[in-house]
Amino acid sequence: MAEPARALDGVRVVDASRILAGPYCGMILGDLGATVVKIEEPERGDDTRRWGPPFTDAGESAYYLSVNRSKLGVALDLATPAGRSTFEALLDRADVLIENYKTATRESLGLAGDAPRTRFPRLVHAAVSGFGASGSRAARPGYDSIAQAESGLMSITGPPDGDPYKLGVAISDLAAGLHAAVGILAALRRRDRTGEGQLVDVSLLDASLGLLANVGSSWLVAGETPERWGNAHASIVPYEPVATADGMLMLAVGNDRQFRALCEALGDPALADDPRFATNPERVKNRADLLPRLAGRFRTRTRAHWQLSLDRLGVPAGPVRTVPEALEGEIARERNMVVEVGRPGEPSTRAIGPVPKLSHSPAIPHLPPPRIGEHTESVLSSWLGYDAAKIAALRAAGAFGADPSAPPPSVPESSARPAGGS
Repeated sequence: MAEPARALDGVRVVDASRILAGPYCGMILGDLGATVVKIEEPERGDDTRRWGPPFTDAGESAYYLSVNRSKLGVALDLATPAGRSTFEALLDRADVLIENYKTATRESLGLAGDAPRTRFPRLVHAAVSGFGASGSRAARPGYDSIAQAESGLMSITGPPDGDPYKLGVAISDLAAGLHAAVGILAALRRRDRTGEGQLVDVSLLDASLGLLANVGSSWLVAGETPERWGNAHASIVPYEPVATADGMLMLAVGNDRQFRALCEALGDPALADDPRFATNPERVKNRADLLPRLAGRFRTRTRAHWQLSLDRLGVPAGPVRTVPEALEGEIARERNMVVEVGRPGEPSTRAIGPVPKLSHSPAIPHLPPPRIGEHTESVLSSWLGYDAAKIAALRAAGAFGADPSAPPPSVPESSARPAGGS
């Protein structure tokens, strides 16, 4: 049976980004059917190839594998004229460019300002950066933790009386990658109507400010500096984890009807009629009186008991799971959120599956994360029509890095290039 057509079949993407935000965006587009070519420096590749442990038995880092499937690998040395001309030839035939170059690199490659739209008028150019492609802070390197700090996200995360915390995942990078994907799809839709590409300018800081959502709105409306609430909620009670006889259960009681049902499940229906707790504003005001009473009830029975009771009455609740429990759980299996990706004849690697479930053009992880330059020759042949002689000439000119048959140059340790930022 033939595979169903995928949503982005026919869309060509050059992913020249590295680390997390840009590669995450490229992987989303690749899973949705775009042909994504990952451009890497020949000798070093993506910095995350060395971000470990853990590593697979083949020496590939779990970090790199997490955001680079569904791509073809091309190695190009953009510091050489041959490498740069090949890069430009790929852009000339691409629909989308994703990059997170520093400002100086972007300028040296002719990708700053209006230059890309002049040279590649149909190209959708997604520039992912720490602080934006233009403005007074455009040249600053950007990292997820800095964006979390400067956006205010850290100030509202953590225990009320402790230090600010960053989130357990690189949420600013991931949000930037998602916004880049959304912006690219919108720009492609317009390009299909007008024939014109455009710049999609996404910064980690902007993406983080966007995540402030209702908390940011509360300050803009009321002018009160938001506090840290730990695992509780500033505006809804009860909305936090509770300890049962054998584990933690997260409550999310969003309205008064659900609170009444909670009280019924706990065998304390009169609690819902107490004027201190009958409405959410009163529960917020009197949380210090309510929560200990709920806690005493929850400790008397197991988590499974309470989950079953609350599900029956329509009260939102869920067990606080570990990552292994979540990924090995029934829901993850039902939703196909753990997939296997591998090369023929080699052990496959498990990975987190695509999130959007499209009914007619499903997202399918169809290629394992590429090794450095794994598909260079096949891409140059299929995209650009280069024959073996042309590819050999580019190799001799250094487009793909140093000739592997030549002895390696002697490079002092102090002169090795450090990993860079966004």
